[in-house]
Amino acid sequence: MSRIGKLPIVLPKGVEISRDTKSNLITVKGPLGELKQYVDEAISYTIEDGHLVLARATEQKRHKALHGLYRSLLANMIKGVSEGFEIRQELVGVGYKAEAKGQQLDLSLGYSHNILFEFPQEIKVETIVEKGKNPIIILKGIDKQLLGQVANKIRSYRKPEPYKGKGIRFVGEIVRKKAGKSAEK
Repeated sequence: MSRIGKLPIVLPKGVEISRDTKSNLITVKGPLGELKQYVDEAISYTIEDGHLVLARATEQKRHKALHGLYRSLLANMIKGVSEGFEIRQELVGVGYKAEAKGQQLDLSLGYSHNILFEFPQEIKVETIVEKGKNPIIILKGIDKQLLGQVANKIRSYRKPEPYKGKGIRFVGEIVRKKAGKSAEK
């Protein structure tokens, strides 16, 4: 039994949902933008009292799995077009810098050259640089999947290492440190 799939999704004001019956493409429109998602034909939806409720065609294992999957995807889409998503990353390390230039991010991570990262149009980027604190990169967008993918790509340039904890990490992330070499006696 899919417990997640049974949960109703609250529709905020200003959010509209439509489904193309030929291609099973669901479009969610809201104040921040529009997102589209293909949904399997075994999953249907109804709107009752300002809530979106998903239902599956049969009790097959595959349909149960898809029920929960599409409920989560649609909930993320609805939240994205109404509120948006934000991911914060911090650069920990001496001399690590980040500077946003429009849709580009200029990263100085201790390599011989700076890294220029080009962002998709759907994502907005900001940087906060305060003296005495680690630089922070703020990513904002309506598509949770794309935002997470871009954040992981940025993190892959310098993952936090386990000995000193230097690298790019999410704000609030705890990096487990190793002891390193022990001194011989």
